[in-house]
Amino acid sequence: MLELGPVFAGTTDLLRLVAVPVFAWAAWRDIRTRRVPNVTWLPLAVLGLLLLVWDGWHAFGIGGYDWQLFLVTTAISLGIVVPLSYAFWWMGGFGGADAKALMTIGILFPAFPTYYVETSVYPAVQTDVGVFSFTILTNAVLVAVAFPVALTAYNAARGRFAPAMLVGRVRHWSDLSTAHGRVMEDQEGFTRSGLDLDALRMYLRWRGLTLADLRDDPDRYRDPETLPDEPNPPTDGAVTVEGEAVSDGGESAAAEQIAQGEESTDNEDAESTTYDDPWGAAAFLDSIEGSAYGTTSEKLRDGLDTLVERDWVWVSPGVPFIVPIFLGLLVALVYGDLLFRLLELLGLV
Repeated sequence: MLELGPVFAGTTDLLRLVAVPVFAWAAWRDIRTRRVPNVTWLPLAVLGLLLLVWDGWHAFGIGGYDWQLFLVTTAISLGIVVPLSYAFWWMGGFGGADAKALMTIGILFPAFPTYYVETSVYPAVQTDVGVFSFTILTNAVLVAVAFPVALTAYNAARGRFAPAMLVGRVRHWSDLSTAHGRVMEDQEGFTRSGLDLDALRMYLRWRGLTLADLRDDPDRYRDPETLPDEPNPPTDGAVTVEGEAVSDGGESAAAEQIAQGEESTDNEDAESTTYDDPWGAAAFLDSIEGSAYGTTSEKLRDGLDTLVERDWVWVSPGVPFIVPIFLGLLVALVYGDLLFRLLELLGLV
């Protein structure tokens, strides 16, 4: 069994390791719920600022090269990595939690830390510039690129060859209540802009129904007359940490009719009926504040039509970027800069 010796490092570098368990928790929570509380990042950012002042005072006292290196790494980390994270969020490339995580890293890890474990020094591979936050970012990007490769291999090993195999996986309809991502199928085939599963949960909670209810009697629920007189709060479509879909209770008018033993409309008659607002999709979107993750009434109707007909559908896993950020942090702390090492092997640096 491998046993590591004691870890030696400067006080500020040791204090920065508190970020590892925090980022691990944030990544786990983002996978489960797609929600990370804002309060997660504030203590780390404050700690980073305090350590930055501490390191700056120490480097200023030494002067010379140490002070210049401190100024350069801090300027790049705070002046490039932090604004770049905000820019990617503003353009829609990152989620809010992802951007805040990267901003926090920009404050907390401006320069490469140094850790001694027995006779070994970590990180092993350092860059010439020495901006550790940029190393974590590039590591995260490389890890994120590996996800589609792993997903394609996963689907190929199970004989699932389809256009969506690079970016999705097959899920049973019963798993969708606690899944995240988008449905990658509609009535015409595969799509990259299908129904968002958070939006689906919002709709179901608004009606006080489950997807199983819709599948049991889709012809009835397509009729907007079955919408509840007093809809339930749709919430934001979140899933709880325990893995159960958040429920606000309540029943729709149609559910009450079924509970009272009323017979549903004959299927042939229902299929021949044309409604102005099938599924009450437009009514739902009109009644909520804001938007349901960019969902349109047409997209909602098409998604519902697909989910009540098919037992298995392709779904994008929607892996949050904070997961590659956490893995990029771990790789950076132990190995160092993956991109710099790759460029060295190619003889480009």
